[in-house]
Amino acid sequence: MRITLRQLQIFVAVARTSSTTEAGKSLPLSQSATSAAINDIESLLNTQLFDRVGKRLVLNDNGRLLLPNALALLEGAIDIEQQFTSKQSNMISQLRLGASTTIGNYILPALIAGCRQVKQGSGCEVTPTMLLAIANSPKTAQAVANYEIDAGFIEGHCHEPNLDVIPWLQDELLIVSSPSHPFAKQDKVSIDMLQRTYWLMREAGSGTRETVEYELLRYLSHLNIGMEFGGAEAIKRATAEGLGVSCLSRWSIADYLESGKLVVLDTELPKLTRTFHIVLHRQKYLSENLKHFLNHCAGCELFPQTEWAPEVNLQLQT
Repeated sequence: MRITLRQLQIFVAVARTSSTTEAGKSLPLSQSATSAAINDIESLLNTQLFDRVGKRLVLNDNGRLLLPNALALLEGAIDIEQQFTSKQSNMISQLRLGASTTIGNYILPALIAGCRQVKQGSGCEVTPTMLLAIANSPKTAQAVANYEIDAGFIEGHCHEPNLDVIPWLQDELLIVSSPSHPFAKQDKVSIDMLQRTYWLMREAGSGTRETVEYELLRYLSHLNIGMEFGGAEAIKRATAEGLGVSCLSRWSIADYLESGKLVVLDTELPKLTRTFHIVLHRQKYLSENLKHFLNHCAGCELFPQTEWAPEVNLQLQT
């Protein structure tokens, strides 16, 4: 075997940064050594892996074909090291997770904390650090497709063709207003009233916006959008100030409902629900740490584990 793991590591670093200079800083290697390693691996494979665009190196179709295999080999090597050194060292791996805003702000923090407690209690000394990137659903799915993160948790639809989409949690969408809003004093809010009022909505492109529009427009002929916001927190506050009504996840407004800052409106609409999903690249290597975390989030054994499989029985309710 002529290709080395070090060459694959350099290839992956250049693929992620599109720059031999930036890749060299992360390895660390000089720019010239990084460039030479890329030339060597292209020579060994007898193919070009990058398109040279100015000073940038952009993966071509050959490079995109190699990337998932290179990542699988590197992550498999890390797993081997951890299996045989975890009892003698404090080696820490890192999981790169991505989530849409509702999930990232209101659901995953508790799950990450619970996962740490379960794993520390198992006697396993290697506990992964976790990097959580929060963006809207399309950007999170795209990051999974580009191997920028290991797993994504989204609340909208996934339009990336190379991802496995796994149904995860059920969420209830509630139509809410300030207690001082005229609708809060109505026994029943009619379809006509909902069509005439001002709606406070997420920005175009968010999973919540896509789902809310799909669900509401099944029953309303149109939505009179008063304002758009970049996150649920801003919508919550604006709704609580009486600027309009909104349709938000029960997860995101539980605190405002408990404090009385928001009230759930009794409308003529049926119960509105949606499904959160876990998205993974079909060619992604699943490390033992990643499998453990995904199983913990699911509350069941989605993925078999080889080292240990603690019993986890999470009751995730909306």
